[in-house]
This record gives sequence, structure tokens and C-alpha cells, in this order.
Amino acid sequence: MAGNASPDRILLIDDEQAIVDVLGTYLREEGFAVSEAFDGSAGLELALRERPALVILDINLPKLHGSELFRRLREVYDVPVIMLTARSNEIDRVVGLELGADDYIGKPFSPREVVARVKTVLRRSRQRSDETQAPRTRSQHVGALEIDRAAHVVRRNGTGVALTPTEFRILETLARHLGQVLTREQLIEKTSRDGDIFDRTLDRHVANLRHKIEENPSHPTFVLTVHAVGYKMVEPA
Repeated sequence: MAGNASPDRILLIDDEQAIVDVLGTYLREEGFAVSEAFDGSAGLELALRERPALVILDINLPKLHGSELFRRLREVYDVPVIMLTARSNEIDRVVGLELGADDYIGKPFSPREVVARVKTVLRRSRQRSDETQAPRTRSQHVGALEIDRAAHVVRRNGTGVALTPTEFRILETLARHLGQVLTREQLIEKTSRDGDIFDRTLDRHVANLRHKIEENPSHPTFVLTVHAVGYKMVEPA
């Protein structure tokens, strides 16, 4: 946000006025432009119209639930999303991670922590965007799989495979490093997830991915576990 560049726009979607007011104040003080919505329907409309750089989204919203808003938004463009919800609500936390949220923050929280998370997620999003724009084959074939990076689509034997954004990033990252072992830490960093949260769910995401791309998930041929190290993707024998 240095120089004459336009400030990054952050969209706050939460039905609690006090939370929106406090976060909006802190974000504006850090130089961000801020838009606000207080229900899911208004939030989705505003997000699609303004295309913010990042969305801070409460999962329990009136009119349109946060998880459904998230799904609809990610169908249109890959905006970074930080989810807010009650710290005690484990179901909301898991739902947020499985959808592919970039970060998760439980209430109550420190506004300064939220601002710091916003900056981290935006930095990682830019790194991911730079990698995407670097010269690279649009599509990559690994055995029966075709990974279409531009379209964000995976096909197996020509048939589309429905992956979550998180699963796609894991697969695409492993495919870019075909045959190379990525440690858990490397995979977490390259897929732009918060380490403390994503590390506890990495195995579940990989297991879900295997169920979608492997003929026999119990004996994978594409995504292999390297014991005590991490994962790697290989060409099936």
C-alpha cells in the first residue's frame, strides 16, 4: 500500500455491529479500504460487485449462512477468506477449514491479531498469485489425472473431479514438485495455510483428496506418504 497504489479493500461481513465497527477502525488505521455488510445476502452482493482483496466472514450470518456464501463466492473467484466464529463452536471451525478458508479466528479476539492475520494472508495470496503468473504449463498430466491450473479443474480419465480449493492447492503443489518429497512444513507454506491450524488438518485433507483421485485410497498410487517426513506425488507405475 506504499506510494500511489490504491489501498487493498477488505470486506467485513458480520451481523454484530460492534465487531464491524472495531475491526473497520483498526483496518482503516493500517491503510486498508473497508466495506461492510451485516447479512450473508448483502455480503455476497457486495463481494461480487467490489471484488475485495480479502473477505473477513462470520460463519453464522442471517439471510445466507457463511458457509454457503463462501461456496458461492469461491465459485466466482479465488478471494482469500478469513472466517470468524465462536471459539467454542468446533463444528464451525471444521467446516471453515474443510471449505478451504485461508485462516480461522475464534471470538473473542484481539483486533490487532486480526489485522496481523489479514496482512499475512494477503502476503501469501500475492506469493501464490506470483507463482501462478510465472511461466508454467497450463495443464499437467500425471497418469490418468489432468490438472488444469488455469481453469482450476482436475479430471480423471477425462471426467471432472470435484475438489475443494484446499484439496486442489495440495494436489497442484505436489504435482509441481512431482517425485519430490515435500515436508509437512513445506506443503503447509506452499498451500498458504496458517501453520497451527492447518497442520492439525493436513492429513484429513490428503485423505479426502485420495478418496477422490485414487482407485483404492487405502493403497494410493498418486499421493504417497513418506513416513515421518511428508508427502510426494508420483507417476503411477
